[in-house]
Amino acid sequence: MVGRVLEELPRGARVAVIRLRSLGDCVLTTPALDILKRFRPDLRISMVVEDRFRDLFTGNPDIEEILPPEAGRLRRAGVRLVLNLHGGPRSAWMTAVSGARQRAGFGHFRSQFVYNRRIPRAQEILGVNRKVHTAEHLASAIFHLGAPVTQIPRAKLVARAAASARAVIHPSAATTEKTWRAEGFLEIARHLEASGHEVVFIGGPADDLSPFGSFCTRRGAPLAEIKSLLAAAPLFVGNDSGPAHMAAAFGVPSVVLFGASDPAIWGPWRTPAEVIAAPANLASVPVERVLEAVARLRVHA
Repeated sequence: MVGRVLEELPRGARVAVIRLRSLGDCVLTTPALDILKRFRPDLRISMVVEDRFRDLFTGNPDIEEILPPEAGRLRRAGVRLVLNLHGGPRSAWMTAVSGARQRAGFGHFRSQFVYNRRIPRAQEILGVNRKVHTAEHLASAIFHLGAPVTQIPRAKLVARAAASARAVIHPSAATTEKTWRAEGFLEIARHLEASGHEVVFIGGPADDLSPFGSFCTRRGAPLAEIKSLLAAAPLFVGNDSGPAHMAAAFGVPSVVLFGASDPAIWGPWRTPAEVIAAPANLASVPVERVLEAVARLRVHA
């Protein structure tokens, strides 16, 4: 049953949304924030997130303040509603001690005693019998709390500075099962370069970008810089990963390779995209298949 929690909040009430990590999950939280703010533009939204992901929310007009995951800071904020979209023990504890009268979390979360507003499965809220995308799952919480069900928008990131237009390639992923071979990414980069595109390879602080040293590389760059690179990019090519969701947030045409994860749940959200799924052996995907996907996006390579 859909609640009326949002309608009952007083004008100008503060709402805290907890999403501590990770990169992709944080990006896919922003459509829910958009829906919340559109329904109640007077609400003052505090985003609770780990400092390393803070820049994903910097500049977002839906958010009034970004808080570190410290219970004292959250309690002093004077929130009327805490919406926990994270679900782990740390976020549950923060929800419990927040001082908020309304404490919402999904029904599958542990520590259910913390929540006096339990949110059912997204399928029940949306009235569907299929897998739901992570963006749909997170947005369904806002619908359950009282916002009318509507189309779920693209994720929202704000880039603070312009960058030159370069095709962005992200060759890394969390596990080997989710990672296409380095030689394949190199060949894609050579094709793009030959067709007149500048190319930049990006990676996290722990990623090895040495195989791509003949191209521009940005290893461990701040998220603010990655946002600027992606906001200007004519194309993104990469494994299923956080940067793929960042690219989708800027509407960048994207080719995303999926190994172990499910594109129905984690695919590019609301951007022109080609998904290449090979759960049995991602490394075996031929370069030609990726180049064909690039061509279908009408990007010359």
